[in-house]
Amino acid sequence: MSTSPPTLDPIRRLVLAFSRLPGIGEKTATRLTFYVLNAPDDVARELSSALGDIRDRVRFCSVCCNLTEADPCRLCADPRRDDRVVCVVESVPSLLAVERTGEFRGRYHVLHGVLSPLDGIGPEALHLKELVSRVAHGVEEIIVATNPSVEGEATALYIQRLMRPLGVKVTRIASGVAVGSDLEYADQVTLSRALAGRREM
Repeated sequence: MSTSPPTLDPIRRLVLAFSRLPGIGEKTATRLTFYVLNAPDDVARELSSALGDIRDRVRFCSVCCNLTEADPCRLCADPRRDDRVVCVVESVPSLLAVERTGEFRGRYHVLHGVLSPLDGIGPEALHLKELVSRVAHGVEEIIVATNPSVEGEATALYIQRLMRPLGVKVTRIASGVAVGSDLEYADQVTLSRALAGRREM
């Protein structure tokens, strides 16, 4: 006679749920669980409601693949932005980082990942088809703002090859020595990039 597995008590269940989040170990998950347990009722209700909303109401923007409730997203719907320049980023946090600078007034495109054959992530797993389809609508420059990692560089080169037959200018964000850091501690790749990306003063 088979028996059903024992049901976890609510505290243990929430600890396990929190611990499944990236960067959250069991100690932090336990601390968060007891915070929610001891907080006013509205904290738990708001957390539950927000978790439900983010799954039910957030979707991909049909233009740039940003995560949004409204479609198109607020950045794509903003008529003040320049349609001729598209900044390609790996993720929504990367988009937000570029946007926080206040320096970029073009459009965005979110890949939701980078090429990583070892992890089974090929071009078809990224939102590259959507990027290609946007080029036909007056895009003149693609700025590739992927991270300066092996995967980010591979993705940048792939996008460059993808755009070459379409006659679109492809540029790469500069990377190099961080402000306030010492040259003696910079690695060889960082220094090479800083020298290659030098500009006239």
